[in-house]
Amino acid sequence: MIEKKSLNFIEQIIEEDLANGMKREDLRFRFPPEPNGYLHIGHAASICLNFGLGEKYNAPVNLRFDDTNPAKEEQEYV
Repeated sequence: MIEKKSLNFIEQIIEEDLANGMKREDLRFRFPPEPNGYLHIGHAASICLNFGLGEKYNAPVNLRFDDTNPAKEEQEYV
């Protein structure tokens, strides 16, 4: 018997986009933490989600540090 896995809401959106003609090679994911604090459990969840989707859909995942609030950033957090 083949087990059908359920999709989370993000995967449902991706699958709908692909069914409506979006090219799989256009999929991109990213993890953009800001360098204004230490990584925490929320970051870990986002890392797992984005890199997991990248692996599932064989799509690139960009790890980049956004510098949107330079007044709060410190070298210690980079």
